[in-house]
Parts: sequence; C-alpha cells; structure tokens
Amino acid sequence: MTRYALNLPTDLKREAEQIAEKQGVSLNQFIMWSVSEKVATMRQQLDDPNFPGITYRRGASGWVTPVIRGTGIRVQTVAVAVEKLKEKPEEFARQYNLDVSQVRETIKFYHAHRAEIDANIRYESDLEKQYKKEKVKRHA
Repeated sequence: MTRYALNLPTDLKREAEQIAEKQGVSLNQFIMWSVSEKVATMRQQLDDPNFPGITYRRGASGWVTPVIRGTGIRVQTVAVAVEKLKEKPEEFARQYNLDVSQVRETIKFYHAHRAEIDANIRYESDLEKQYKKEKVKRHA
C-alpha cells in the first residue's frame, strides 16, 4: 500500500477522529473507507441505469472503459467480435463462459453508446498502427 501524507484542517481532522472512534476504527481506516466510498459513488455515476449488466472500470492505462459487470470483458471486445467480425452472440458467450443474455445486453449497450465505443476502438487501432510503424523503423 502506498503512503500518502495528508494535511487536514484541524476541525475536519477532529470531527473525523470522533466519527472514527465511534465506528471503532483508526483515523487511517476511516479515511481509507471514506475515500473508497467516494470513488465507488463516482464510478457508479458513469453507469447507464438502462444497462445494469454493464459497468465502467478504470484500466491499467487510467482510461475508464465499459465492461460486462463481474468480468474484465470490455464492451468494445464484444462489439468487435459480434458486430465487426460477425461472430454469433451464442459462440462469443460460449468462448467466454458468459450467458448469451449478457452478450445481447452488451451489444444493445454498444448501439446506445456507439460513438464512445467506436472512438475507443479507433484509438486502440491507431495506437497499434503507430506501434507497428515504429517497430519496422527500429528493425530497418
């Protein structure tokens, strides 16, 4: 776990200590709990209530991307396979151990958020092309 020096205003620190004591936790635990709750709340604000099976997750790159809830499977992965490569939803579901209803909801989400998902697909495609170009230059 990373250490972080935190300077709280005196009154806020005192109140936080009092609440932490009532909860039976340390100030550090209380602060970590509070920050975790805030992050979870902010993350949930991105979710589309029309698609409960889809949530947003921050990836290693720091980008927030929609995924099938409870999995790491990105919506754009499903969109490319089913919409662009014409893989059948049943086949995709079988390969990834999903219920076909999850795949169908993901495709509906894709259609409702097409501009966002297509922009992510283009961005990654452009990155891949640039990487391949640079790799060719290095080996030339």
